[in-house]
Amino acid sequence: MAVTIRDVARASGVHVSTVSRTFSAPHMVNSETRTRVLAVAERLGYRPNRAARSLTTGRTNNLGLIVADLANPFFPPLIKAAQAAARDQDYHLFVADTDENPTEEEDLVQTFFKQVDGIVLCSPRLSNKALEKLAETIPFVLVNRRLRGVPTVVMDVANGARAAMEHLAGLGHRRVALVAGPAGSWTSAELRRAVTDVPGLDTLVIGPNPPTEEGGLAVAEQVAGSGATGVLAYNDLVAIGLVEGLEELGVSVPRDISVVGIDDSITGRLYRPKLTTIAMPTAEAGRMAVDLLIKEMSAATVLDTHLVVRESTAPPEGVP
Repeated sequence: MAVTIRDVARASGVHVSTVSRTFSAPHMVNSETRTRVLAVAERLGYRPNRAARSLTTGRTNNLGLIVADLANPFFPPLIKAAQAAARDQDYHLFVADTDENPTEEEDLVQTFFKQVDGIVLCSPRLSNKALEKLAETIPFVLVNRRLRGVPTVVMDVANGARAAMEHLAGLGHRRVALVAGPAGSWTSAELRRAVTDVPGLDTLVIGPNPPTEEGGLAVAEQVAGSGATGVLAYNDLVAIGLVEGLEELGVSVPRDISVVGIDDSITGRLYRPKLTTIAMPTAEAGRMAVDLLIKEMSAATVLDTHLVVRESTAPPEGVP
């Protein structure tokens, strides 16, 4: 038979209402009593009824996490870390995927509205105006997107992009292409801004493009005909698709064209040639976003990125 709140109250020597407050409003119970009640609850295996508690507190202890594409290897480490952070603080996490569709993204936020206490939006594709309107109805934290007045966790992809371009310049590359991501992507906009900051490089932008392997494959011919000897791709998936497309055209990576990805995903590490890439602190971002949401902190946090040099970059032909 399941342990009830009355069993805990009887074993603790307190009233049922005291047990209820211990779980729903612990600040209203003195520390000695609270410690005793929690110890008894743990010993008996009592778990408070979340639905009943939400009626008392107005909170569900549920959170939403919405990502652009569950199939993208960038997101699973973030989701896993966010789920662990939520569980550690007695929250449940519901995950949904927008398939890069801003309309679906808005629908999901509205669907979650009465079921969760807040939402983590990862790489959202909605416009600033749409996000500002949603922020009036439900708390959320943005990952890899900046919006005035909304808590954010961003990864310093611009600094990583500059490091990648400096790496290519140091190898002797002089004409470099950026294979950009989707039109509504904050990350893609940051990359476009950053690649113009490195002196001595002739940089061209190809895109916008889908953030997928197919997106990279589709632009391979354009990259091959651009005269670029180095490429920075929007993410590792795009980089892998690009390498595949170039190889089909008889263009060798890195002998003929060097390619740099972004994410440092497991896919890029296992691929051959192993991808040179910008490592993104996805797990840390997931943990931090959940913490900001639960603690209702208004903060703008920037996480460091760094370049990982592997096999897909080399000096261009003719450069020792």
